Amino acid sequence: MRFLPTRVHGIMDYLMGALLIALPFLARFPDRWATWVPVALGAGALIYSMLTNYELGLMPVLSMPAHLGMDAAGGLLLAASPWLFGFSSVIWMPHLILGLMEIGAALVTQTVPSHGARRAGPSPIA
Repeated sequence: MRFLPTRVHGIMDYLMGALLIALPFLARFPDRWATWVPVALGAGALIYSMLTNYELGLMPVLSMPAHLGMDAAGGLLLAASPWLFGFSSVIWMPHLILGLMEIGAALVTQTVPSHGARRAGPSPIA
């Protein structure tokens, strides 16, 4: 059931992106991979959020379903990263929790913005 409006999801996107970038430094994550995986995913999320065709997108070239797919994939990578990159013995809980939150948000967000699909130049990326 998709009940979360895209406008609310957009606000969450920018907040989560900023949190993923700042948290490793504020909490002094003890491992280089533990720090740079969320930083890279947060920066990527900010970029593709700006390119998404929704209320808070700046340049609407990426469709909402594509955006949500990227959110889910990034959340899965973030949640699994402590075990994939071998730092689970020093820190894992923030990565798992924030990753699962991203996956959850992707699953419950509406796929059509309230303004409807808008076009800027060529058709948006599926």
